[in-house]
Amino acid sequence: MGTNGSTMLEPLRQGLPPMEPTAVSSAASCALPARYEAVGEARRFTRRTLDDWDTAERFDDICLVVSELVTNSLRHALPSDVPRADDPPVRLHLMRWASRLVCAVRDPSEESPIARDEVDDCAAESGRGLFLVDSFSDGWGWHPLAGAPTGKVVWAMFRL
Repeated sequence: MGTNGSTMLEPLRQGLPPMEPTAVSSAASCALPARYEAVGEARRFTRRTLDDWDTAERFDDICLVVSELVTNSLRHALPSDVPRADDPPVRLHLMRWASRLVCAVRDPSEESPIARDEVDDCAAESGRGLFLVDSFSDGWGWHPLAGAPTGKVVWAMFRL
């Protein structure tokens, strides 16, 4: 399943998309509030961004993965007493290179995402998010953020 790090995603170790124009052809980011309606906001943001980048043919797979990553962040990575600050605690980054696209979700938790083995409980109504991420993306992983803010980034890569 996912891996902890990748040379291709080195700029994500700082929690932000790379700023070097030659490193990435397009990048977009949006802050998401600590409420479940943010999943729909993330899907709409993803749709607009992929349309702008002329990569809408991958929307279904990418949108499913974005939904799972954002849901996991909201469900498992936020403390129950999340302050309603100006900078929401979850952030979605989309980055496009010529032949691949990465979606990454930053959250304040330093805990490793846990992929449940589908054999453990195939009848469960939840807990299969990372299995879906693994199934629909071409690779995924996570890493802790270096410095401030604290937390982690969970990412998924798609070949275009």
